Amino acid sequence: MKLQINEAAATWYEKELEMDENSCLRFFVRYGGAGNVPGFSLAIKQDEPHQPHASVQLNGITYYVEETDAWYFEDKDLIVNFDKNLNEPIFIYEKIS
Repeated sequence: MKLQINEAAATWYEKELEMDENSCLRFFVRYGGAGNVPGFSLAIKQDEPHQPHASVQLNGITYYVEETDAWYFEDKDLIVNFDKNLNEPIFIYEKIS
């Protein structure tokens, strides 16, 4: 699994969550909602990584998924883009070829 985040989405997180260099943002699985796996959805929180499964750094901020949440992305990469119409990040699950 790879994790990608585009600049516009990163900038949105930085402003909305008041993050600065050395901040960390975790993408994790929660029960409920609509997402990649029925009955589960993706959530975020600022937290230090413990056992990252995938991570990427942008503007000094670490974005990551923990090993315990890797099952949710089975055979998929997570791409975090920015939707200009919604004015917020969106999650794209891209099948690994």
